[in-house]
Amino acid sequence: MNINLFFLFISSILLMILFLFEPMDIKKQEHKDVPMFNIASFTIYELDTKGLNTFISGSKATRYTDRYTIKDMDYTDNSQTYLANMKSNYGVFKDDIVDLIGDVVYFREDGLTFETKKATYNKKTTIAKSKSNFVLYQNKNKVTGTNLVYNNTSNLVSAKNIKIKYQLQEGKK
Repeated sequence: MNINLFFLFISSILLMILFLFEPMDIKKQEHKDVPMFNIASFTIYELDTKGLNTFISGSKATRYTDRYTIKDMDYTDNSQTYLANMKSNYGVFKDDIVDLIGDVVYFREDGLTFETKKATYNKKTTIAKSKSNFVLYQNKNKVTGTNLVYNNTSNLVSAKNIKIKYQLQEGKK
């Protein structure tokens, strides 16, 4: 075989590979949010120099790099004047923000309670917010409405579409 024919044959094969074959289409995989671990009977105690600051528990929890997702969440904030406890069917704890979803009950140690379907609590500002319907009560007083904003530190409540049932107390003479 002639050397020229050999190089011509090799060159033609290389040109066919170059023009006829396409490179593989490798798709980039999106980085999914992968849990670090799952825990059954989950409990976290946050302590500071004054004692117990925060308590979080649930029947099941999943830890991600930036948050906890908790089933049957029970969250207690003891960092303010009044101890505040929140319970819900499901919750997400991320960066001192607690998102509570499903049958939310907020209870403060002085007896103030509200119930709603979804709420958000910011531990730094001690503000609880709910855009859905709510029922707030303390003793025999009852308030219903929407768009609740409750500040645990200043004890101020604002809401829309409110209806109030208020029990007047008789004055002492």
